[in-house]
Amino acid sequence: MSVTEPDSTASGLAGTPVTTDGTTEDAWVSWMDAQEPWPELTLDIERLVVLGAHPDDEVLGAGGIMAAAAQAGIEVVVVCMSDGRASHPGSPTLSPDQLADRRHIELDTATELLGVAPPRWCGLRDGALAEQRHTIGGIVESIVAEAPTLATGLLSVWSADGHPDHDTVGAVAGEVAARLDVPVWWYPIWMWHWAAPGDPTIPWHRLRAHRIDPAILAVKHAAINAFDTQVRPLSDDPADAAILPPHVLAHLIRTREFVFT
Repeated sequence: MSVTEPDSTASGLAGTPVTTDGTTEDAWVSWMDAQEPWPELTLDIERLVVLGAHPDDEVLGAGGIMAAAAQAGIEVVVVCMSDGRASHPGSPTLSPDQLADRRHIELDTATELLGVAPPRWCGLRDGALAEQRHTIGGIVESIVAEAPTLATGLLSVWSADGHPDHDTVGAVAGEVAARLDVPVWWYPIWMWHWAAPGDPTIPWHRLRAHRIDPAILAVKHAAINAFDTQVRPLSDDPADAAILPPHVLAHLIRTREFVFT
C-alpha cells in the first residue's frame, strides 16, 4: 500500500485518513451477515491477469481468489504497476530506492506463498499513476494479448477505492476490458476503511463473494505478513509508521473476499 500520495476524492482516504479509526470490522461483519446470501464469484476463465497499483494490493484484496484460481488450474498473472517507493516519504530508515527493493522482495515472497508465478514488475512512478494512464493501458493490453487462445479475465484494484493510484488502475482495467471484450472484476481495499455499510454511493448489488478455504486463508495471512515494510513500523520515527495498522488489516484478513462485477 501507499497512503501518503496525493489525495483522492473527499469520500475516500481524503475524507477518512488511514490514521483515523474508520469503519470497524465488527460493523462490516454484522452488516454482511444481514445481507446473506451474497452472490458468489465464478471464474469461468483459463487465465486471470491480476492488476495492482502497489506491491501488496493484489495479495491484500484478492490473495484468496488468486490462490484458489491457481489451485483450480487457472493461470494467474500478477502485474504490479508501481515500485511502491512512495509509501514512507521522509523515512530516516529507508531511502526510496531501498524501500522499492524491499517491497519487490516482499511481493515476490507473498506470491510464492500463494502458489502463483512471480509478479510482473512495471516500475511506474508510485503516486503518479494518473499521469501514466496510456502506459498502463498499453501494458494491460499487451499482457492480455500474450495468450490469444486462452479465455482471459482481469482482476483489478477497484476504480472507486478512494486512492488516486488505485482508482486509475481500476478505471484503465475497465476501459481495456471493454475494448478487448474480456470480463473484469474489481477488488476494493481502502473502501472498507472509509465507507459505511449500506453507503448509497457504493454499488453493493454488483458485489460477488469468494469464501476462502481455511487452508488458503492461513497462507494468505502468512503472505500478508511478508509485507514487513507495510504491516510493521520501520522505526519509532513518525515517518516510519505502519501503513497497514491493525484496524485496516482487520478488513483484509477476513474469511471472505469481495469483488465488484
